[in-house]
Amino acid sequence: PGTRSTAPRVRIRPTRPAGREADVRTRLVNLRVPVEDAGGGGPDTRPADILIEDGRIASITAPSERPREADEARTDLADQLVVPGTIDGHVHFDDPGFTHRENFETGTASAAAGGVTCVVDMPCTSLPPVTSRANLEAKLEVIESKAHVDFMLWGGVSANALADPAWIRNLEDLVDEGVAAIKVYMLSGMDTFRDLSRSEIRDVLNQTRRLGIPVGVHAEDRELVREITERLMAEGRDGPLDYAASRPAAGETRAVETLRELCRETGARVHVVHVGSRDALDVIVAARDEGLGLSGETCPQYLEFTEDDLAAQGALLKTAPVVKSDSDRTRLWEGVSTGAIQHVATDHAAGEWPAEKSTGSIWSDYGGIPGVELLLPYLYSEGYRRGRIGLARMTELLAAAPAAFFGIESRKGRLAAGQDADLAIIDEDAYWTVRAAEMHNLNRYTPLEGRTLAGRVTATYVRGTCVFVREPDGAESFGPAGYGRRVRRETKVVT
Repeated sequence: PGTRSTAPRVRIRPTRPAGREADVRTRLVNLRVPVEDAGGGGPDTRPADILIEDGRIASITAPSERPREADEARTDLADQLVVPGTIDGHVHFDDPGFTHRENFETGTASAAAGGVTCVVDMPCTSLPPVTSRANLEAKLEVIESKAHVDFMLWGGVSANALADPAWIRNLEDLVDEGVAAIKVYMLSGMDTFRDLSRSEIRDVLNQTRRLGIPVGVHAEDRELVREITERLMAEGRDGPLDYAASRPAAGETRAVETLRELCRETGARVHVVHVGSRDALDVIVAARDEGLGLSGETCPQYLEFTEDDLAAQGALLKTAPVVKSDSDRTRLWEGVSTGAIQHVATDHAAGEWPAEKSTGSIWSDYGGIPGVELLLPYLYSEGYRRGRIGLARMTELLAAAPAAFFGIESRKGRLAAGQDADLAIIDEDAYWTVRAAEMHNLNRYTPLEGRTLAGRVTATYVRGTCVFVREPDGAESFGPAGYGRRVRRETKVVT
């Protein structure tokens, strides 16, 4: 179910020099775009032309028979669907420091191949972690020349960072530098980015409320998980379901209940990353009904798989939090449909394949899976095409909602005049089979191996430039590494 590649599998064909916007007017014709409000049984797409100027959408109009103007390039999309480029708000591209697992070039190439036009990279899985301005600048120096798509960076506060008397100044610096949001852990397995106690999280939230930036939280109860894990390991239990038992739904629920209390105390904006539990989601819904600034995201693995799949696939499907029951999965799909889930991200976190997924013990096997390339294809196929969500809701989950959360809604997340021309082109008639060997990230494995999906991304545009093309014969081309730009948070959270 996976391979590891150290070299590109397709020929890289630059479309324009890195860092330049499209230098002519581009008109995309013979396409369809989502209808924002398709209620009442009407069609959910409409025919359109899209005019791109200076990397932004100049207009979206009804199809026109007007002749091509002298300064205008025209591309016929053969009645394909155009949706806003996906924003994956939760990726671990491991660069610098852990590049045996992933790097920014392979990660962003994989994003481009899946219609993702902006990724938001976590602060914890690089060395040094992004907990200060100096660390952020060190990371940027390494990754900026590698990006195929636009990117944002999370900042973070760990127990390690709190040991520095200047931690508040460091946090202020990160906010000044335009980080997307601040990440903390209630349970961490990383020595370089340790988890925080309840009182420490309260201290961080008091500062982030003042600074107007949201906090994303890995929400599992530390004491409960560690107590169960130690007991199971002492008993010699070492199967996939033993790992699942060590991270019960109660651990998520208890942690989210703590966050609800901290929202009441501080007035901060808090976001629960990778929600996997129905009860945890219900706590989030209750908090929002109370008027608190608590929200959550989920990931495709929690919408698709259960503990039965974990038992069958073993460490290949090991994640934290763990996949849970069918009733949890059903409730999460309901949340995706109704708005209880704010947006969907991947938690893309590839381990070194196969070594880190086959250590001989479920406890030491790496916990994480790649996913950025499959986010849009999965939600289009298993969400929209299966009738679980409408097309407009899909684009909200994958583009508009994350753009608003990360404070970049003035430039990204919608098909509208003035927005960056970040576009994903989908052939709705295509059916294809997921094969890890055909993915583009560094370590290629996936629990979706062999799954047939409806609809396939055929091209991806970032700021008006085509950065990925999949030809009808299967040939693939990428734009140059380094074209992607760093995006800074623009808006503050109002509390």
